Amino acid sequence: MQFTGDDFFSDKNVCSIVLEVPNSALGTNVVGLWARTLEKTREGWIQADRGGRPMQAVFLPGESREAYLDGEPAHDDRFIGVFAHELERSGGYTPENAVGVARELLPDVLPYDPRRPARFPDNGRTLTDDVVDAFFSMLTNGRVTGDKVGAHGDLLNEFPYLGPPHD
Repeated sequence: MQFTGDDFFSDKNVCSIVLEVPNSALGTNVVGLWARTLEKTREGWIQADRGGRPMQAVFLPGESREAYLDGEPAHDDRFIGVFAHELERSGGYTPENAVGVARELLPDVLPYDPRRPARFPDNGRTLTDDVVDAFFSMLTNGRVTGDKVGAHGDLLNEFPYLGPPHD
């Protein structure tokens, strides 16, 4: 993996949904956040994607990927073996360590404690958290620590936080 620092997405529009929820509405316990994307088909609405942490589905080949994207975090234990196998291959983890990391990643929910500042990967995430760098570091067992891209500079200081679309 050789990264140049060129951001393929810098001039692209990315569809996003931003929710602003006051911490007071969440209580004082840690919550696990996840979302799903539905697609309208001839058969009706189907779940096309889901997740709490970014980029999790890259661990899953073929039918496992389909089952994962169609599922819910409550049933993620069934994917620990697949995640662990990919961590062994991509990061050179020992089988035991790979299972341990897979158990940290599953269920695929983003933990958030409203009593602490948001910071990925341990407590939610902010729009400027470089989630790709954290993901590559974990995936490769620290061999690749970043993509040299960084956060986008077109963010707004208030809701909806995302910059205007590109022309």
